[in-house]
Amino acid sequence: MAFEELIGNDRVKKMLINSIKTNKVTHSYLFLGPSGVGKTLFAKEFAKLILNDINLTDLEIIESEEGKIKIEQVRNLQGKILEKPIVSSKKIYIIKEADTMTKEAQNCLLKTLEEPPEYTVLILIATSESLILPTIKSRCMKINFDSIEKQKLKEYLEKQNINTTETLLDISQGSIEKALKLYKDNEVFMQVEEIFSNIEGRNLLDVLNKVDALYDKEKIGDILEYINIIFYKKAVQYAGTSRGAKYFEYMQEVENAKNNLKFNCNYDMTIDNLLYKIWEE
Repeated sequence: MAFEELIGNDRVKKMLINSIKTNKVTHSYLFLGPSGVGKTLFAKEFAKLILNDINLTDLEIIESEEGKIKIEQVRNLQGKILEKPIVSSKKIYIIKEADTMTKEAQNCLLKTLEEPPEYTVLILIATSESLILPTIKSRCMKINFDSIEKQKLKEYLEKQNINTTETLLDISQGSIEKALKLYKDNEVFMQVEEIFSNIEGRNLLDVLNKVDALYDKEKIGDILEYINIIFYKKAVQYAGTSRGAKYFEYMQEVENAKNNLKFNCNYDMTIDNLLYKIWEE
């Protein structure tokens, strides 16, 4: 059955399947939604149904190069579009990270969207709608994807023999991609949770000796977000008390640290100050 291996966005599944059943597949689509929720997988499954070809012979995927999709790539695509399908009645082009297309590339693509060959289906995949030109959006059928429900994400991970915490599920924000990425650093996050979920029962020296992860620049964004989720849950747990208010103050200190790092303040000093501030509170 189509889409059976994909989780979440059941509304989108029904819409895409119905468009094929009713012979209402259009020439251009814009798949919009959070990163890591399966937009590309949905596009490939949709292509499989349109082409009636499990090998996807008449499917081509365009990806960004060095973080951008440039006008040369779009011109190359336009040349390929003139080639008729090999085994199917349609030919499908998926443009991943379409929101990384330069303005020149988007304007070039516009010519194809205005007069596409009858056999062509274009699927643009993007996370940020604001980076797509209005002229492009107006010529595509926009399909919005939602974050995956927390319970469905949990069930999916369990099927992959991945046991995770509620906090990791929260920080994943309904993204399979992010959940899997975070799980690779599971030991780091378990260490962070052990320390910061019992922060009031520890002395500063003990924490300083156990928080090496906080000095990992590549992971610090996710770690600080993880800490704030821990603090938020504690604040809710002790809502209406001075203890609950303290946790909200801790959260503000974490946000201050995030902002300082964003403005390239001294890294180690920023983390040191964060820990000292929490203990001052």
